[in-house]
Amino acid sequence: MKLKIISLTVVLLIINIETIYFSQQFISSNDQNDIETMYRTYSNVELNFDQLQAKYPIHIINGGTYVSFVAKTKPQFNKHSLMDLGCIVNTTINQLATIKVPIEKIDLIQEFHDLQYLSLSKKMSNSMDKALKDIGADSVHMGLGGLPHAFHGTNVIIGVTDWGFDYTSPVFYDTALEQTRIIAAWDQYKLSGPSPENFNYGTEFPDANSLVNAGSDTANIYSYSTHGTHVASIAGGSGAGTNYRGVAPGVNFLFVTFLVDEGAVLDAWEWMYQKSLEEGKRLVINMSWGLYHAGTLDGNSILSSAISTYTDLGVVFVNSGGNNGDVNFHLKHDFSNDTIKTRVNFYSYSAHQYMWGQSIHAWSEPGKSFSNKISILNSSGNLVTESPFYSTLNTNEYIDTFLIEGADTIWYNISADAQHPLNGRGQMRLRVKCINPSYKVMLHSTAESGLVHYWNVTELSNDVGNWGMPFSTYQSGSIGGDNENGISEPSCADDVISVAAYSSASATPSGTPIGGGIAYFSSRGPRYDGVMKPDISAPGVSVASAISSYTDAQYNSIGSIEFNNRSYHFARLSGTSMAAPMVSGVAALILDAHPTISASAVKEVILETAREDNKTGALPENGDPTWGHGKVNALAAVQRAVFLNQIESIEAPIQIKVYPNPVENILHLDASYEIERINLNNLSGKSHAIRRIGNTIDCGQLEAGIYFLEFETSNKQYVIPFIKK
Repeated sequence: MKLKIISLTVVLLIINIETIYFSQQFISSNDQNDIETMYRTYSNVELNFDQLQAKYPIHIINGGTYVSFVAKTKPQFNKHSLMDLGCIVNTTINQLATIKVPIEKIDLIQEFHDLQYLSLSKKMSNSMDKALKDIGADSVHMGLGGLPHAFHGTNVIIGVTDWGFDYTSPVFYDTALEQTRIIAAWDQYKLSGPSPENFNYGTEFPDANSLVNAGSDTANIYSYSTHGTHVASIAGGSGAGTNYRGVAPGVNFLFVTFLVDEGAVLDAWEWMYQKSLEEGKRLVINMSWGLYHAGTLDGNSILSSAISTYTDLGVVFVNSGGNNGDVNFHLKHDFSNDTIKTRVNFYSYSAHQYMWGQSIHAWSEPGKSFSNKISILNSSGNLVTESPFYSTLNTNEYIDTFLIEGADTIWYNISADAQHPLNGRGQMRLRVKCINPSYKVMLHSTAESGLVHYWNVTELSNDVGNWGMPFSTYQSGSIGGDNENGISEPSCADDVISVAAYSSASATPSGTPIGGGIAYFSSRGPRYDGVMKPDISAPGVSVASAISSYTDAQYNSIGSIEFNNRSYHFARLSGTSMAAPMVSGVAALILDAHPTISASAVKEVILETAREDNKTGALPENGDPTWGHGKVNALAAVQRAVFLNQIESIEAPIQIKVYPNPVENILHLDASYEIERINLNNLSGKSHAIRRIGNTIDCGQLEAGIYFLEFETSNKQYVIPFIKK
């Protein structure tokens, strides 16, 4: 039965609570809006505090209620000036800081004169058997391909920021199942303490006894999940006697069950970094999660800046690229005094207990402005009501609700920046809630000129949620979206290794090859500023790995083992969440082979040794928006790392050059003087016969691996290494 609209009323929510005004311009309009809403809600004592805490980055510390922020600081920043105001300052590194402000003193933000930019911490979301062979990790474990010995990631730490860790799982023990490889864990949700040194929240488990006694991390926003256990096991699980061995089974681990906000993430990275220094080991941080709500999506976010800082300190960051490749949740338009319209599609409200609605984010070119409005159509396609146009130039203008009497309430919230403090671009966030499925929500946008990008992302009432919903055509003149420019934060960071997912290649019993194609869900790039992302691809479809024995979710077990009178199961999961730890494991193998290599060089090695096949096709030199630079190749990457480690200690004459390097068939010699004799040896010192014709050497018959040419001249003997593909 069609619902008759009796009347239409626009209602503005008015609460008689003191409004907080921000005169300083180091806070974005989105944050101004959220801070004011949060404060008003907190002041309403009748509301459920747990619901408030679920939505906003609010933490109880020593009996006080604090709001979490991340900040860029000025050079003269002195954390004690904030601490004197009652704030808590945790991580401070390279003009970045995490700050917790007493909620009743939120107006003290006006006194933060030493900050360039302050942001309310945003919420985050989480995005082997055949895979090891697919990426060549099994060959690395056996020391094949001319490697000097096997590599397993020994003396390397993989830090995993996630949810759902089983500290007791045998896959995190050594091969003898006697000693855990988990150095420590930090559950930021658990309030009983003790907290880590220099951090005043959560509970740290610093040794084997405390880890065993805890059993697992606590129930949190994702209940008793298993995501972290599955991810960590892919990166470095031992398999515990099964075929489900991780990529780097010799690594140590650091686990952080992190609160879903940016400040907590930064604190987790700092804690991991300090632990790695104490242990004297290199650190790889895996992030199998992502978000769209909290970043600039162009490498200028707070998280991106932090990643660059820690990368310079030697930390390798790996991040899942996102799982929105199968949905047209992105739209772009190059304006010329015209207007576009598109339908905003909604995720089912019955699908999740915290379902709120859709969050539409839009970014313009620097110095350009645009305007948006929404309209509501009924089941017949007739206009019910519409908002006015809101411009990015009207940064303080937003509307909270409007009400359609006799039918349903449509909630929306608009905030905008003429020039965002981090990148100078115009931006607008439009939140829309529409429960009645008979209504069609239309987005209208107009601008004088310039390219504008839009993303339609599902948002939960606790500010979590990062899966896309389509922009689609509806009625004449509307346009639909695409699946481009879909890489999420912090995978957009310049220094992170952003990972796409594909299915492992295998064969049927008759020998017919199957698999190997890109996963339908894997997010496509590039970044909207044109920088190529993702960086690399790895297996992420039906990946077999361990699951938590404490999880309250149901999974189809593919096998189990008994350990310490407890059952531990394995299951297959899919997502770029599973692809990222594949690359994290490869990074650990590289660091095992070359302990002093820089973090940026680790990324270069992974990208330069990526392989192409009939599924990827020939890829551009700067990468591809679907595959990145190709499929990760663990064996080739470790070979390259060994090669680079060797040449650091070898003095080669400038007058002698060999090319191409790596070589497939013919190696060319370029020397300014006559070479009297050449010897060819592999890494083990074994000599090989040389087929030399003039200044060329035929390498076609050599096995893949690392080799050394020994040159003799009348004056001196030299050694030059090269790689045979």
